[in-house]
Amino acid sequence: MSGRPEILFPLFGDLKKLEGIGPKSTAALKSLDIEKPRDLIFTLPVSGIDRHPRETVQGAAQGEFVTVEITVETHIPARQRGRPYRINVSDAQTSFQLVFFHARGEYLSRLLPSGQKRIVSGKVEYFDGMIQMPHPDHVVPIEEANEIPRFEPVYPLTSGITQKTMQKGMRSALELMPGLDEWIDPSLKAQNDWPSWDCAVKKAHGPQDHKGLSPQDLSRTRLAYDELFAHQLTLALARRNARRKPGRSSVPTGHLSQKVLRQLPYKPTKAQNRAVGEIREDMAARTRMNRLLQGDVGSGKTLVAFLALLTAVEAGGQGVMMAPTGILAQQHLEGLRPLAEEAGVVLELLTGRDKGKERAAKLAALARGDIQILVGTHAVFQKDVVFDDLRLAIVDEQHRFGVAQRLELGAKGVAVDVLVMTATPIPRSLALAQYGDMDVSVLDEKPPGRKPVKTALISDERLDEIIDHLRKAIADGRQAYWVCPLVDESEVSDLTAAEERFKQLRASLGEEAVGLVHGQMPHADKDAAMVRFQRGETNVLVATTVIEVGVNIPNATIMVIERAETFGLAQLHQLRGRVGRGEGASTCLLMYKPPLSEGGEKRLTTLRETEDGFRISEVDLEMRGSGDLIGTAQSGLPRFRIADLESQFGLMKTAQSDARNLLESDPDLKSPRGHAAKTLLWLMEQDRAIRLISVG
Repeated sequence: MSGRPEILFPLFGDLKKLEGIGPKSTAALKSLDIEKPRDLIFTLPVSGIDRHPRETVQGAAQGEFVTVEITVETHIPARQRGRPYRINVSDAQTSFQLVFFHARGEYLSRLLPSGQKRIVSGKVEYFDGMIQMPHPDHVVPIEEANEIPRFEPVYPLTSGITQKTMQKGMRSALELMPGLDEWIDPSLKAQNDWPSWDCAVKKAHGPQDHKGLSPQDLSRTRLAYDELFAHQLTLALARRNARRKPGRSSVPTGHLSQKVLRQLPYKPTKAQNRAVGEIREDMAARTRMNRLLQGDVGSGKTLVAFLALLTAVEAGGQGVMMAPTGILAQQHLEGLRPLAEEAGVVLELLTGRDKGKERAAKLAALARGDIQILVGTHAVFQKDVVFDDLRLAIVDEQHRFGVAQRLELGAKGVAVDVLVMTATPIPRSLALAQYGDMDVSVLDEKPPGRKPVKTALISDERLDEIIDHLRKAIADGRQAYWVCPLVDESEVSDLTAAEERFKQLRASLGEEAVGLVHGQMPHADKDAAMVRFQRGETNVLVATTVIEVGVNIPNATIMVIERAETFGLAQLHQLRGRVGRGEGASTCLLMYKPPLSEGGEKRLTTLRETEDGFRISEVDLEMRGSGDLIGTAQSGLPRFRIADLESQFGLMKTAQSDARNLLESDPDLKSPRGHAAKTLLWLMEQDRAIRLISVG
């Protein structure tokens, strides 16, 4: 596919060529991510000012905008420096004053000559019971009344940019707009009554009233759909390309998995059986698997993952499971070891700590095929790690890996199937935005035997009671986590908070009873503290959030989260999931510092009322917005200028099925609609998609 279509050149030209935008404005606009006319066009008004003419300013509220015809009466120049210049004027019903600071008298005499009529539009204020209009936004002769927009759009600003600059630049950018062929499916467009692209852009920039600013406005919905459709088309192309690469069929015999299932003390849930079925079907197919396994805390992902790895082994190959940290890799190893022993397969761990002869021996065994399942960290990516016959790669905690790393892992073997696991329930709209190129399996049931965790809110003024509660629990042989807050950006203060609490708890509960883990510790010390806690040598583990993901200690039945109101909902849910893994009844105490803000209270009460991670993630999305939810750019989440993932989930779903249908009927985008869709990809700067079309 050759370069950008000529019809789009003007939109990708120089900002400085637009009216009212010079080198200084160009530099300032960068902070709004505006670098070319196209970016300006996709920056829609955030609010608007009603400037419909009125008879009088009388009865206007403080701060209200009023447009009114006036007769200019007397000018009262400032008596001393720093005082305002005032002009007495009257409208059809009352008198008031126009007020100007730092004004030049001769300029104002020309603008507002005494005895003449003018139209003024500006904000009304009350000062000493007198109505004033300081610095009207518009002053025009009667015959130019139409110069004042009836409803004026207001754009987002940054320092050095005024509304006037934005409006001038915007008008001249809109003049560059080409008419483009339609890329939306005609029946979908008709059904939604959407305008054409250029018409939608012009209407979105020229709203007639406040309704025209709402995301439900037809023009805005159409433009949001264009963004989502371009994004889903990119993901659909990535998905198609992954499927075009020939896969290998790994057909399970069932002889190993049967051994494991027979020994399980419980029956797998329906959701687990369904996920295992979907994965086996993918692995048996001749195309590559690219699947996301999404499960809430404690929904039994480990078993599903292990049965997937056994499918690879039964078919004569190897499997690898990759975790983001050494502690988690170690934990996966411990979780899988008893299952591997039942099945009689060889399982090994490879992390960055393996050195020298020991590492060399592991690598040799892996290359010979003697190790059937490998668990590890990023270390499994290294050049010298060679498999005999790698068939399945499982990546845990995907939100730490982008699309690029998914592809890199798949390159370790010939046509490797990829399964990604996440324990962070993702709201459906974000899952579509981030993983639209993948097929999804969801574990939405808890295995039998997982007990609910009782959650309570407790003020930090009752600290002594909490410590007493811990003392009794320790006497009963139970264990507890005590999570300290991340106080602020500086890691020094996090550390002092955790260390202070550690000292206080040791003083109350005994020197040997309390351990400490925080982000600044050397790896070896952190692991040693975790191991002591795992073995039950310490009863209470004081930690910053390093224990958030995946730690499994069945005897820990109490989770205390200090300053819980400073944590995000998803994070609190993950932390709570560290308890409730064993036989004993578990509690999670959310300690807060009163008074709680409205948001803090909503987060904590949501957590108290439900253990459903998907419900929690939807509330989190509503409260925080998609950008904060998954973290910044590394999350692989697209930045949309117009579309809003929270409120437009339905549009995203439609865009996904529309994009997939278009590629099925027109794989090379050769039809007129296909050509238009390519233009859209260039317009939306989906360069990755454009590369995929050319390689496809």
